[in-house]
Amino acid sequence: MRHPARLGIALTLALATAGCSAPAGDRTGTDAAAGGGTVSVTSCGSRLAVTAPPKRAVALDQASTETLLELGLQDRMAGTANLKTKIPAGYRDAYEKIPVIAPKIATGEQLRAANPDFVVAGSADLYTEDRAGTREELGALRVPAFVSAVDCPQQNPAGTSPFDLLFSDYENLGRLFGVEEKARKLAADQRAAVAKAGKTGKNAAPAERPTVVYLYSVFNGMPYVAGKSGLPSEMSRIIGARNAFDDIDEDWPEVSWEEVAQRDPDIIVIGDLSERGRPGDSAREKRAVMTAHPVISRLSAVRDDRIIEVPGIELDPSVRSVHALGLLADGMKDLDRAAR
Repeated sequence: MRHPARLGIALTLALATAGCSAPAGDRTGTDAAAGGGTVSVTSCGSRLAVTAPPKRAVALDQASTETLLELGLQDRMAGTANLKTKIPAGYRDAYEKIPVIAPKIATGEQLRAANPDFVVAGSADLYTEDRAGTREELGALRVPAFVSAVDCPQQNPAGTSPFDLLFSDYENLGRLFGVEEKARKLAADQRAAVAKAGKTGKNAAPAERPTVVYLYSVFNGMPYVAGKSGLPSEMSRIIGARNAFDDIDEDWPEVSWEEVAQRDPDIIVIGDLSERGRPGDSAREKRAVMTAHPVISRLSAVRDDRIIEVPGIELDPSVRSVHALGLLADGMKDLDRAAR
């Protein structure tokens, strides 16, 4: 096990010489292979290898934390960070045993104090010099840095479903941590849930599918909606709908209420972020804003209450996203029945 002080010195040196470091995957893979018994995977273009299952993993965000908990790895976690909402009841007991190294985004100092032997993140932007450190810096310390395939579009074949990328994360982490059976079962169960949701959608041409606006948050009176590159576009496709803002190549762009009105969606999906607690986060507040707006209140989706509420955090890729997909599929079915 690495000594925290030595790891801190090594990380300081790595920060000073980052430009000379080998890529994390190459460095880790080469050294680990010499020891025998190596398990390796490719994560966002880097080869990560371990000679034994990690024992002191750190998850840098909530999505990664919940994935590791779903795989039953809480006893091998040395820390978590960046919790955005409450942990679900099913994970709570396990989560409370894990140190929180940072309430928000972890820094390099906070990470090295946890003495990790493996780091997991749902997004690549958590690995920067002013945050946890780059993947190259961590690789120089023999600390593999895993990134979700969902946040690595340049390495994925065009058209790959974000859900398939999530499932590949489970299976790769399962191999690295030696819990392949749990990972395969998790991926299989969620594949079945996606297939079930897909059966509810109408087999219509894209232009004939109902349009959906996904209202994620309202900040300073302005709506943030799902764009083309976010998970909701894929959710829409699966349930036989179409994201009304799939012409904007961003995850959650800020738009105007007038733009929402121009799209005149058939359905509005509200992401409930009540637990985050910022102004305008709750589903109740979002409904109130829409019903009070002189233009939005006139949309048929608002007048006829063609609104579906889902947990907001589940609209970003995570182990919980299939739950939101099921809520959308069920909501679409109920709205279709009501319209008859």
